[in-house]
Order: sequence, then structure tokens, then C-alpha cells
Amino acid sequence: MINILIVEAIESEKPWAAELMSKSEPWTVLGITLEQSINAVRDEGNLVFIARDRNVPCGVIILQDKGVAGSPYVKSVVVAPSYRNQGIGKLLITFAEDKFRNHYKHLFLCVSSFNKEAQRFYKESGYAAVGEFKDYIVDGLSEILMHKRLR
Repeated sequence: MINILIVEAIESEKPWAAELMSKSEPWTVLGITLEQSINAVRDEGNLVFIARDRNVPCGVIILQDKGVAGSPYVKSVVVAPSYRNQGIGKLLITFAEDKFRNHYKHLFLCVSSFNKEAQRFYKESGYAAVGEFKDYIVDGLSEILMHKRLR
């Protein structure tokens, strides 16, 4: 049984988080490099949190507190392959919602048009598509902006 604790990433965990992102979908399909992922986890404008199972890192969420129209934004969510389909992604999203709920009414995120499983997950978590950025990162693919009202 897993026992997940979500905490702010320490500096030594950030390379692990960047490597996990750069080797996972949608980042691989979008051509996001390890260097770009390292920049994302080290960017001072991003809040990086690690899900740990008994001190073993197993997931990452990157947040921006003023991401879209002054509302917070979930920049990235990724779970280590051996921990997928165990509810850790849901725990990370719930963590973000709980973190911002008392101070913000809305939370936004983007999901890639080809990532149907993630789209389904976010819809089941109460998010609705509110916009589409066509050819945003890769020509022929879109990023779908999703929104959830927190209170």
C-alpha cells in the first residue's frame, strides 16, 4: 500500500523531476527536452511539489500562483511509471486545488489534444474545456485550456 506525502521539492529532487517529465508523455510528443524541463523546475516563478511514497519520489506537480488572468495554473503533472494508475495524479491535483481554494475562485490547466486519457481524467475531476490553442507547441496539435471553479 502506498503512503503519499506531497511536499515542496528540495533542490536535489529537481533533476529527478525534470528527467521524469522529459521522458514522459506529453512532453516526449511535444519535443520538450531535458534542458527545458530543468528550466521549468528551477524557474523561480514555478512552485514545484513532489509526491513521496515513504520518502521515495513518485510524482511532480508544478504550479503558478498567478498563471491565467491572475488565477493559479497547473503547469505540469507527472507520475513515475511504476506509480501510475494508483491515484497519485488525483492526489496531486487535489493538493493544488486545496492549496489555492481559500484565496482563489478558479484554477486553470492545459492538456494536449492528443492526450485523451488526461482529458478524461480532468473532466472527471471537474474541469471543463474553455479554450484551445491550435498549433501552440507543435503544428497540428492543440493545447486545450481547462478550468475548474474552486469555490
